[in-house]
Amino acid sequence: MAEEIKDLIARIQQEGVMAAEKQAAQIKTEADSMSRKIIAEAKIQAEKIIEQANLEAKKLDDSTNASLKQAGRDLLISLRKEINSMLDKLVKSNMRQVLNMEELTRIIRDLIKNAPLSLGSQIVISLAQQDKDKIEKEFLMQLAEETKKQIILNSADGIDGGFIISFDSGKSTFDFSTQALAEYIAGSLKPGLNKILKSE
Repeated sequence: MAEEIKDLIARIQQEGVMAAEKQAAQIKTEADSMSRKIIAEAKIQAEKIIEQANLEAKKLDDSTNASLKQAGRDLLISLRKEINSMLDKLVKSNMRQVLNMEELTRIIRDLIKNAPLSLGSQIVISLAQQDKDKIEKEFLMQLAEETKKQIILNSADGIDGGFIISFDSGKSTFDFSTQALAEYIAGSLKPGLNKILKSE
């Protein structure tokens, strides 16, 4: 009887160990399966995060490049404006030096002497006040006698150098003011300058 109990206990122990080993194997299989699933999901999530990060980086890169290009264009436009402004000032300043009183009177004399008779005999010249005063004193009477034409001098507030001349009592004019001449000269220089500064 004692022998039978001993065998029974041994058999129960063996069955318990086998059941435990079986359960342990099952748990290990499930754990392996679960870990593989977790790793696979983690890889998918990591790939999604990397893909999203790459998209964000590309967007940021594109945005940065666009901002840099715009900043470059803005700088070039600003530079072009500044250079054109400097060119206007430089040309205007040089025009005042070139159109000194000697040159001014020479140009006026040549224009009046060489004007066709069909343009009329009454000539109106508008100048800056200080130039008008000098021309009246030094030159007007002599020129009127030489050309046998009636010459009227006017001062004009809008003219700081040069002159505006009319051969038909002011109905039409030829503008030789420093402003007009500077605009013409700067205007002829600006296309070449703008071509040099043109953005790609």
